[in-house]
Amino acid sequence: MNQVNVGLCGLGTVGTGVVKLLQNHADEIKYKVGSEIQIKKILVNDIDKKRDVVIQPEWLTDNPEELVGNPELDIIIEVMGGIEDTNLLLEKAIRNKKHIVTANKDLMAVHGQKLLRLAKENNCDILYDASVAGGIPIIRSLTEGLASDRIQKIMGIVNGTTNYILTKMTDEELAFEPVLKEAQELGFAEADPTSDVDGLDAARKMTLLANLAFKMEIGLDDVEVSGIRTISQEDITFATSLGYTIKLIGIASIHNGKVEVSVEPTLLPKDHPLALVKNEFNAVYVYGEAVGETMFYGPGAGSMPTATAVVSDLMDVVKNIRLGITGNEYIVPQYEKQLKENDEKYMQYFIRMEVDDEAGTFQNITNVFTNEKVSFQKILQLPSDNEKMAEIVMVTHKISKQQLLNSRENLKGLDVVNEIISCYRVDGED
Repeated sequence: MNQVNVGLCGLGTVGTGVVKLLQNHADEIKYKVGSEIQIKKILVNDIDKKRDVVIQPEWLTDNPEELVGNPELDIIIEVMGGIEDTNLLLEKAIRNKKHIVTANKDLMAVHGQKLLRLAKENNCDILYDASVAGGIPIIRSLTEGLASDRIQKIMGIVNGTTNYILTKMTDEELAFEPVLKEAQELGFAEADPTSDVDGLDAARKMTLLANLAFKMEIGLDDVEVSGIRTISQEDITFATSLGYTIKLIGIASIHNGKVEVSVEPTLLPKDHPLALVKNEFNAVYVYGEAVGETMFYGPGAGSMPTATAVVSDLMDVVKNIRLGITGNEYIVPQYEKQLKENDEKYMQYFIRMEVDDEAGTFQNITNVFTNEKVSFQKILQLPSDNEKMAEIVMVTHKISKQQLLNSRENLKGLDVVNEIISCYRVDGED
């Protein structure tokens, strides 16, 4: 097989990077896979738009059928984004025996399992390493490098936008809104940042990682999600004074066959490896039963880092075609899905509240936690801006989520508690 023909869906930031990489590294790629990889068609919205890459005019089309129905094309690379329309497009491509490489975590989180099954039925490959953490080969590491191990926990920073915002808020003592605006101006955040700052982008990535790590079919609805909009400069200051850094962390863990997956603001000890990851960078921490702790760090997005992952997947598909072993990427989940209940989820919590500054207040609060058998690792009390109020910050020992929920509900019933200002997970110690 001297030449493999490719159709590219999308010529934005990542698509442009893919074209440049295939052009600039053509000799090395051919040497490694044994075939020349040639782009034949590129699907775009605007054929006449000026491009930051050298392409042949006849490659461009705005008609999807020229890719998915083209008998000359062996592989479709999808980097245009979208979910439902893109799903229909790729379904048709697979039924026409096209192999798929995609960087679309939204699509794979929602329709990935179905597409993988369809690809197996049609003896096609779907590879999607670029869909999580850009240039970090975390999916490849789970499916290949750590395949012999039992993964017990994955935790990571898998969204560069929120990490950039939290880094600026922490290092420069800035509020959320102006930092978000700056991130948008620099291109680190979208005009509509909802998916990033509310945690949905990270949740989709954690869904994919949990599926691979635990060999279960975990859905996006199984992920508990909260974002960073509520994090204040005061939260960061208190966390810092107690020795922590706040990050938006995706966590997936398994115990006794039961899984929990979440994305939420989390306090990490300042010397934890993930606490040291700054700006738009991503990092994923993997705990394996045999290997122990490993960490993957690098750029989570960008033209060339993501294109590197896309083209690496493309090269693997070409190798599989040459070896005659395509259609084996989907493996039926080994285990039935089992999710932890709230009384099975154990972790520490940071709790910050405003209370009446009067005798007996602390005793009333302590009684609530004592009744739920909650004990504390750290407690800090400071005067509030309101002279009749005080702020209490607590870090619990490990408790169940149900204990936390019960305690919070009972605290709301106390007259001396004005407001539970914030409550975040604490990980990495105890």
